[in-house]
Amino acid sequence: MASGKSRNSKRPSSSSTSYASTVTTVVFIAFCVLAIWMLTSTSVVPRQPSTRTSFSSTTKSNVKKDIPVFEDNPGDLPLDAIKSDDDANDNSKPQLQDQKSESTLTENSKDLIVENEKQGSLQLRLPGESAEEQEKQKESENQISEESSLITQNQQQATETEQTSNEESEENQKVEEGSKNVSKTSENSQESDNQKQDGVSKENENLVDGEQEQRLQQQLREDQSRENTQETQNAEEQHVESNEENSETSKQEFQDVTRDGHQQSQVPAAEDQENRSNEEAKEEIRNNTEANATESNSGEAFPGGTNAVIPKESKESKKSWSTQAAQSENEKERRKDQFNANDSIYGYTWQMCNVTAGPDYIPCLDNEKALRHLRTTRHFEHRERHCPEEGPTCLVPYPDGYKRPIEWPKSRDKIWYHNVPHSKLAEVKGHQNWVKVTGEFLTFPGGGTQFIHGALHYIDFLQQSVPNIGWGKRTRVILDVGCGVASFGGFLFERDVLTMSFAPKDEHEAQVQFALERGIPAISAVMGSQRLPFPSRVFDIVHCARCRVPWHAEGGMLLLELNRVLRPGGYFVWSATPVYQKLQEDVEIWKEMSSLTASICWELVTINKDKINSVGAAIYRKPSSNDCYDQRKHKSPPMCKNDDDPNAAWYVPLQSCMHRVPVDKAERGTQWPEAWPRRLQTSPYWLNSSQMGIYGKPAPQDFAADHEHWKQVVSKTYMTSLGISWSNVRNVMDMRAVYGGFAAALKDLQVWVMNVVNIDSPDTLPIIYERGLFGIYHDWCESFSTYPRSYDLLHADHLFSKLKKRCKLAPVMAEVDRIVRPGGKFIVRDESSTIGEVENLLKSLHWEVRLTFSKNEEGMLSAQKGNWRPETYVDSS
Repeated sequence: MASGKSRNSKRPSSSSTSYASTVTTVVFIAFCVLAIWMLTSTSVVPRQPSTRTSFSSTTKSNVKKDIPVFEDNPGDLPLDAIKSDDDANDNSKPQLQDQKSESTLTENSKDLIVENEKQGSLQLRLPGESAEEQEKQKESENQISEESSLITQNQQQATETEQTSNEESEENQKVEEGSKNVSKTSENSQESDNQKQDGVSKENENLVDGEQEQRLQQQLREDQSRENTQETQNAEEQHVESNEENSETSKQEFQDVTRDGHQQSQVPAAEDQENRSNEEAKEEIRNNTEANATESNSGEAFPGGTNAVIPKESKESKKSWSTQAAQSENEKERRKDQFNANDSIYGYTWQMCNVTAGPDYIPCLDNEKALRHLRTTRHFEHRERHCPEEGPTCLVPYPDGYKRPIEWPKSRDKIWYHNVPHSKLAEVKGHQNWVKVTGEFLTFPGGGTQFIHGALHYIDFLQQSVPNIGWGKRTRVILDVGCGVASFGGFLFERDVLTMSFAPKDEHEAQVQFALERGIPAISAVMGSQRLPFPSRVFDIVHCARCRVPWHAEGGMLLLELNRVLRPGGYFVWSATPVYQKLQEDVEIWKEMSSLTASICWELVTINKDKINSVGAAIYRKPSSNDCYDQRKHKSPPMCKNDDDPNAAWYVPLQSCMHRVPVDKAERGTQWPEAWPRRLQTSPYWLNSSQMGIYGKPAPQDFAADHEHWKQVVSKTYMTSLGISWSNVRNVMDMRAVYGGFAAALKDLQVWVMNVVNIDSPDTLPIIYERGLFGIYHDWCESFSTYPRSYDLLHADHLFSKLKKRCKLAPVMAEVDRIVRPGGKFIVRDESSTIGEVENLLKSLHWEVRLTFSKNEEGMLSAQKGNWRPETYVDSS
């Protein structure tokens, strides 16, 4: 009875306890649902500005010190920049989706995004919000989060204690003590939670082990779990719907803001691009980039602020200008293969040239097949140009141990031996101070056959002999025939004189290659059976220091070629043994030369001897009128026919005749140019306004406009925007010079420029010489007459778009690769489509394309040559 009585007395208490536990659990569930809703709403969906109205103002400077600022509009970026930003961190994409709801903010209410490291959520702080209120807000949200977390922990603890024994009750007490330490920020909520936990502990103590109570408790827990799960699902569905509504509202508000003319934010712009095709997005980004570049450069077209209008040749101007191709009646016939623009050239396979010349290969001078078929070499035909039917597409190897060339002016005195590994000239001419081998260097004491004790003394000796020479003032451009290693031209730079030096290849081993490696202008050419590739009447002085040319032979045909290129009133300096030695051979040559020079009306100005070098020089002057020609008793050599063009120089055979001196004051050659440096920017007197210039203006105005154009291009773009270290640049070539404006703009740099006028372009090369610059005729469908690795920088303005109509671009790019030094630069300005073809070819050659820019179908490219060479060689068969 006692036992039954005891059990009956406890039943009401157990029932009341069960009821209290149920009520407590329901309250916990309500708190849990509320906490979950508050937690998700604060961490996923940032508060809108309208809900934050009580914040005090703060300065922007204080904000920037603490957190980064993300502007609404990042600007128009290039496609690759945007792509790299998107691909930099794939984990940021969910955050970007959450940020899309923030797009309703206008420019006047930009939000500063701060990452909450504790909660892993994103918070908004308005520009007018103070730091203290921000901290209070953080504490309040942290408190809510801690309370919600504590409620969830208590619920789990209550459930676990109902399933386990008194051991779990002890663990709950430990959790209770830890909860007290965590919730220090709010004493009221802490006491309330402790009371709830105490109640749960007392209920756990009153639990009995009866089977019936356990079944009731188990059934109650299952019912509560189902209710809890259902409420959680309902809350999540409501939250998703709320997010979708907020997103739709944000999109609508962004569209409204855009229509009102406010600045667009980055995220909606990115979202808008996702809805377009890839091609449309790329095109828009490209257009925006070009527009920004134009605005940033004060309305000008290319980076760095160059002229917005790129000059183009006027079609009408072709009627006013003749070309070298038209002037040269005996121009070499050459097959002209049309280039198919649709051919794939990006993946072009390059191979090494398999030739006897190896690293010194010059295709038009080392054409062994053509040389084997020569009938005679009497006039040095084997040293003249014999180009292959098609330009080679193989690459020239580098010498073993090749290094980057020594910079000017140190290079004038020494070069790396392994760059030009030839010692024969040092053995033969070492005693004349041409070149010596000194360790890993080849050194150049500055001597020559006629100036063993140095070129500078020899230069001063000539000036003293004829003061009217006027180095660097009256005399600016000279031709040095049989130049050796070109020390004469190298030291004339100190006198502001520009020297075109030339000598035949291999006549003295690598002499021209030595000159170019030193940073001195030179080409491989010979006085043979054809005219030199220069206009008539352009050189102020022609110089020959024991050049071993038989001037008197065959009626003086070779000397008459010098007469063609020498300016009326210019000097011929002949420093050779017949001038000062009395050997029988020398005496006979002197008689022949005296007779020949008199018959072509050259005046012997002086014969002077240099006591230091023990040499002598005879200096002649070409007439500036036709009086002498008309008074000659013997008409030998004869005057050239009237229809013989003295400017025709491309594959034109030499003739034993003389051209009359121009007498019309409006004709080129009747006046001496302005003194240097005034002549550089002075329009030639023989350019008249009745003649249309290359770009469609009257010729003098066209000349002036071109001069100003290139000054702007070079100063604002080439010097600052291409990343070129100009201290490493010495040998420069303008592959399509017009008036020489590019070379003129480089006047103040320690560089020299080889101006190339193409044979199918208007013949403006005489203008270039009139300015005190120099250049050469050439056809870029053929190889250039220079050694490999000759130039530091090549410049091509609207060359390739014209050239590809006549020949393929791949051989031309192989030629560019041949003559540019490793580490050398290449600047191309042309039509956008052509720029793309050139870029693909350069990439296939492993060049580094550093810059490409295009606008209004005009583009620019800057590239640098690397050290890459293919591993395979062309089949020798």
